[in-house]
Amino acid sequence: MNRVQKFREAALMAKAELARRAGVSESTIDRIEAGNDCRMETKRKILFALGLTIQESGKLFPRHNGATRQRAGGE
Repeated sequence: MNRVQKFREAALMAKAELARRAGVSESTIDRIEAGNDCRMETKRKILFALGLTIQESGKLFPRHNGATRQRAGGE
């Protein structure tokens, strides 16, 4: 279970409800909860739908994962 799923369940929110509030598809929520990456705009929508701010984004989307991928990709 990843952080998005934990926050969603702690808010007693179904996937369909989070998707509706965020303005994304339920399959997008499924992919994110399965650990796939998503666009920055999608992350912002999910944060706001869960009542979080941009400053709290690290609670759902840890930054160290992105940094690791960039280094491995060609730096």
